[in-house]
Amino acid sequence: MSNPKTTIRPVLSSEVEVLCEVAKATFIATYSDHNTPENMKLYVREHFNYQRMIKEVNQPDIHYFIAIKNEQIIGYTKLNEGAAQTESKFPNTLEIERIYVIPPQHKKGIGALLLQEAIRLARKKDFSQIWLGVWDQNAKAIDFYERSKFYKDGIHPFVLGEEPQRDYIMKLDL
Repeated sequence: MSNPKTTIRPVLSSEVEVLCEVAKATFIATYSDHNTPENMKLYVREHFNYQRMIKEVNQPDIHYFIAIKNEQIIGYTKLNEGAAQTESKFPNTLEIERIYVIPPQHKKGIGALLLQEAIRLARKKDFSQIWLGVWDQNAKAIDFYERSKFYKDGIHPFVLGEEPQRDYIMKLDL
């Protein structure tokens, strides 16, 4: 999937190191103002290290897609199906675990392109829904998903470092 300036495609194993850096940077930009430095460091170290991400990239039930502009990764999405999902109670669904875009590219439709890729994959695999967890304090993300026809359908626990937080479960019927 692409527009005149941005291409969305699966990440290559050779790009995982750069993907790790983009993942760290976008996560920190999104959440560092609202969380302790210690909890941010713990989460980033655990979830965005090369060993973990290369293993995930090579797992058949996890799908990473990257947004490329001017030969640079400017965003990505992580999609989970089957046993790779963070909740096991949603059969026949695709989970969007992450959609992140680097701050200079916000409000340029990159998140929407990544979401379209998730919808395309879910339809290709004949899933009935897409679901995600979004932090209940992230008003911009909640608004983005609501504008994209997602609806709130419960609560999902999320632990950032050592701090329990609350995510809304949001779903999109296909």
